[in-house]
Amino acid sequence: MLPEVVVQGMRVRYPRTGTTGTILHIENIRGDFFAEIDSTNLLYRVDQLIPASGSDKSTVIISEDAKKTIERERAFAAGNEMTEALKNTDQSCEGGG
Repeated sequence: MLPEVVVQGMRVRYPRTGTTGTILHIENIRGDFFAEIDSTNLLYRVDQLIPASGSDKSTVIISEDAKKTIERERAFAAGNEMTEALKNTDQSCEGGG
């Protein structure tokens, strides 16, 4: 995209990684324009960005699934299942190779 077209608040996508977000601000660094995207808080070269359409629902779904997984693992580690699992090992770390 051309730097003249990019504005703060615009939804964009970085096609190399699929990162999608809203532009927080634009910076000129040594003659190149960079935009900070809200989903990563990283700077991306403006000429590498493309306009994004639609909503970013997949990110919300992934983060909700991650929260459920973390809670399930915390409950497992705090319960008796973890201590029972550790009793059945010899506490060694072998790569088997």
